[in-house]
Amino acid sequence: MPGDPTAVPPKQMGAAYGLGRSVITPLARAVYRPRVEGRENVPRTGPVIFASNHLSFIDSIAIPVAAPRPVHFLAKSAYFEKWASRQFFTAIGAIPVERGAGQKALDALDQQRALLEDGRAVALYPEGTRSLDGRLYKGRTGVAFLALQTGAPVVPVGLIGTDKVMPVGARMPTLSERITVRFGTPLDLSPHGPASSGRARRGATDEIMAAIHALSEQELANAYNEAPAQNPIDRIKQVLPHERL
Repeated sequence: MPGDPTAVPPKQMGAAYGLGRSVITPLARAVYRPRVEGRENVPRTGPVIFASNHLSFIDSIAIPVAAPRPVHFLAKSAYFEKWASRQFFTAIGAIPVERGAGQKALDALDQQRALLEDGRAVALYPEGTRSLDGRLYKGRTGVAFLALQTGAPVVPVGLIGTDKVMPVGARMPTLSERITVRFGTPLDLSPHGPASSGRARRGATDEIMAAIHALSEQELANAYNEAPAQNPIDRIKQVLPHERL
């Protein structure tokens, strides 16, 4: 991100990222023994978007550990402020970003598009934030927009058990539980239409979420995962139909 002192360009992640792939990934596989299904569905080269359900902080570690190729994801820039945490998140393929709606959401999409244009893989959560009740929420259209704009295939991912390994509020993951990572068949979303079409973005998003649901087997929430409105204007915005990126 221009002007962001914490930003780490993907081409310059260097030794820390190499260490993560060569040491942290096999160590995590040995310790947590994730059950991985559908690795053969993941394209080994070229841009690809992993679109996953989101249950726990460790989801962004589980996907890179289970995937047969390097995966990048966006993480809060606050995680990169201290040297030790910056080295860890860089090592597992994280890219710092200022999270939020409006322009911040568009800036995040720009970062992800740059990664895809460089032929890399990115992991995204269409729900937008973690599910606190275990249900699968409606998808926001940012992932579909990115896929339609770049032409990158979308690999749906179903994560099972990450919320038990590291529940919300836990400081460390437990070793008594195992997770399952399911990679689905890549989705070609181009038949839905161009990225400029709201109907295409919504249709593509619904296809992505249906594929994730088939893999994760979660109960559907049939609503967006949003914090309660804090004022009348926010309440109106949530009630009126509008596109969530």
